[in-house]
Amino acid sequence: MAAIIIGSLLIGVGINGFLIPYHLLDGGVTGISLILHYYFGFPTGLGLFLLSLPFFIFAWFYKRTYFYNNFLGLIVAAIFIDWLEPLRTQFLFSIFTSVLLGGAFIGIGVGVMLLNNVSTGGTDMLAQFISEAFSLNVGVIIFLIDGLIITVAFNVLGLKAFLFSCLIICIIGMITSLIVSHRITKDN
Repeated sequence: MAAIIIGSLLIGVGINGFLIPYHLLDGGVTGISLILHYYFGFPTGLGLFLLSLPFFIFAWFYKRTYFYNNFLGLIVAAIFIDWLEPLRTQFLFSIFTSVLLGGAFIGIGVGVMLLNNVSTGGTDMLAQFISEAFSLNVGVIIFLIDGLIITVAFNVLGLKAFLFSCLIICIIGMITSLIVSHRITKDN
């Protein structure tokens, strides 16, 4: 439970404090939720929750442990993301500093959760399925999925936001991989 709360708090701070002020994206379901927020004013956390439901339906039928381990993470993260909305106007950093800090906060949050076999669901859960099936590093898989989503959103973002969003997913992917890799080497 502590990993879910800490991870969700870090993710919420990273998204609201550093990504949203510059209309930047994370990848995965969170990135799609941010696009819905930017263009339609839809709450980011609620978008994350609703867009993740198909992954949870799949998990319910094929891998219930993922459903049980991740559903609470999704709920808490969605609540924290929308609850921490006031942070959107609290930090006055340059875009580059915001990219570095946002990527670090989100990467540590996701890593802490994955280290404890939980996530926010969505493409993180999809990455867990793929990681288990093919013995690949979950952080690398998240990085690839996130990169695909940001690339698809290029026309919506524009060049500057696209490049900074790419940097964000690189930071998140590296930090998540380092944290999860630490668990693997520690377990061996």
